[in-house]
Amino acid sequence: MRVNSNTKARIRAAVGLTVAALAAGATAGAGPATAQPKAAPAAPPAADCSAAYRVEQKLSSGTTWRMCWRYDGKAGLVLENISYQPKGEAKPIKVLNSARLGQIHVPYDDGSVEYDDLTGFDFAQGLMNLAPGECPGGAIKTVKVPDSWNEDPNVKGLCTTTRSRGHAYRMQGDTANKVYQAEGKDLLVYTVNQVGWYEYMTEWRFQDDGTITMNVGATGSLSFDDYDAGDGRGWPIGKGASAAKATSHSHNAFWRLDFALDGSTKNRVEQYDSTVTAPGRGQRAPTTKTTRTKVTKELAGDSKAYRWWRMVSATGKNKDGHARSYEIVPGVTTKYPGRSYTKHDLYVTQYNKCELFASNNPGNCGAGAGKSVDKWVNGQALTHPVVWMNVGFHHIARDEDQQPMPVHWQGFSIAPRDVTAMNPLTPAELAWQNGHWRPRG
Repeated sequence: MRVNSNTKARIRAAVGLTVAALAAGATAGAGPATAQPKAAPAAPPAADCSAAYRVEQKLSSGTTWRMCWRYDGKAGLVLENISYQPKGEAKPIKVLNSARLGQIHVPYDDGSVEYDDLTGFDFAQGLMNLAPGECPGGAIKTVKVPDSWNEDPNVKGLCTTTRSRGHAYRMQGDTANKVYQAEGKDLLVYTVNQVGWYEYMTEWRFQDDGTITMNVGATGSLSFDDYDAGDGRGWPIGKGASAAKATSHSHNAFWRLDFALDGSTKNRVEQYDSTVTAPGRGQRAPTTKTTRTKVTKELAGDSKAYRWWRMVSATGKNKDGHARSYEIVPGVTTKYPGRSYTKHDLYVTQYNKCELFASNNPGNCGAGAGKSVDKWVNGQALTHPVVWMNVGFHHIARDEDQQPMPVHWQGFSIAPRDVTAMNPLTPAELAWQNGHWRPRG
């Protein structure tokens, strides 16, 4: 959020300024004093994913998730070589080459400013230290922040832990006193980055059923300098009829997913649409027909009722002989129509190493290539598809947003579709009930 209402420009929050930096003349909200040299960029993790950069967690249900991590100077946390191994599978099943944020775009309702927090406002440099109580039962890893503002670039800022998520399933058995039920378990990986008055919680949940859920939660504080909105541009906060109005704004969060199902990047993209038709003569109910469209070229897609997409493995099949895939499950969104790159919910582009961020892209893609993801959808054939997901939130402040501001979440999931032949959490005594089964005589 804005910090200076006169210049309409945010300045960096004073996160952990050292005594030495203050003594050298750094002011609150400024970067390191000019006399302080910048820390050298962090070295990338070893190619074989050395122990310091490895996450491996076997959940109590028997599912194991494995991945590597690194910290990018603009994107922040990057997860790589992500694989999933449910019980009963002899080896890990690779899902993603890499997964990370692709941008957080923040335009204000009064038209005064807009921000690209990852590439324009030092999102990565705002990594915050986590207290032990924020990572119960887990481990807090030390992250070396590239181009850190602080004298010490090492931040205890990456939590890996496990969480329960409630019922994974429930089914009544053959008798009233037999119930099949289990509690779902997740591996949770998260960081907190401060940008202006906001603190962004970037979390990745790896479920024991193979689902991956990615969320950004905005918390922190409302900006006290932004109580200057007119009617229709903000909301009164505080006491009295003349309370100043906090300026409304949007958060358009993008994620970038580079799939590699079963170790291959030659995945196929499919779109499914269903049409519901009113009952015809002699029919008791409406009919629904679902059609598949193979997406062979780059796509700018929009979510709507009865539409979904999946990424299909080019090489792997489950034990039933069905091609493995992951379905993209959009979250609740408020699509922002103000910019060309926020007008669509999903983009699928052909991999290009210079296409790094959904807007204000710093990669050198050549003359005429454009600086945003919508410009990269230009008819290329998809042989190595990359998914960009856009989830919007329109923040009209309320009295309850102070103080601190409750977390408001936005995100989406990818869910396994035919990755395993049955529910990976199926109890052993029900494992025979696959397909058109009949009760045992």
